[in-house]
Amino acid sequence: MQSKVDVAVMIGSAVPSSLRAMGQSVCWVVLLNGERRGTAFASRHEAQECKAAWLAQLSAA
Repeated sequence: MQSKVDVAVMIGSAVPSSLRAMGQSVCWVVLLNGERRGTAFASRHEAQECKAAWLAQLSAA
């Protein structure tokens, strides 16, 4: 079975309170086969780096 890794955006009340407290109204998360993995990221770039790490790990398995 091939795994699918995506980056999704979360907006408004879906953003964790810790990020909202810092003024963030948007965050990004990494999804593995549609399920959230790890933390929410303040930037899309950080989420893309995490996605790349997941893809590398999955290809090594």
